[in-house]
Amino acid sequence: MTITIILIVVSFAALGFLFRLAKGHGSASELLDNPSQHLRPVDIEAFRNLIDPEEREFLRKNLSPVEFRVVQRQRLLAAAEYIGGAAHNAALLLRMGEAARHSSDPATAEAAEKLIRNAFRLRLYAFQARAGIYVCTLMPGVQISPVRVAERYEQMTRQVVMLGCLQYPTRGVPAAM
Repeated sequence: MTITIILIVVSFAALGFLFRLAKGHGSASELLDNPSQHLRPVDIEAFRNLIDPEEREFLRKNLSPVEFRVVQRQRLLAAAEYIGGAAHNAALLLRMGEAARHSSDPATAEAAEKLIRNAFRLRLYAFQARAGIYVCTLMPGVQISPVRVAERYEQMTRQVVMLGCLQYPTRGVPAAM
């Protein structure tokens, strides 16, 4: 009986942790004052290059096995940093979307809902992708391709632009992303 209670408590704590991780934390009011100040730059093309399987094979063919492992580990850690930046930005945009969700303009509210859904998904994908990348750095033979992170990030960027066009104060956000 005691083990069951402990497992239930641990399960709820883990669920709360995952929800907080996916949603992000902080207040939307300080974010809305100057959103571009809080965003981290993410170079999607550089990220795509780091996770490109063809680039990986090119390096494998042209470097010694030892050099390849060192370079690949550095590339994976750089990709994890990009994913971390994208997840951070998604958390900020999630809060912006939550603030815009209650707009009296139906188009703004709808754009905010789409932004919230995609930002939340991106946070979850980023969590999974970072875990996979760290596994790959420990075990070089394992291959993953976190392409969904790049796709979701680009989709979320387009939605921020759309939300900005609908008179939501996204001052400088698309340029900062």
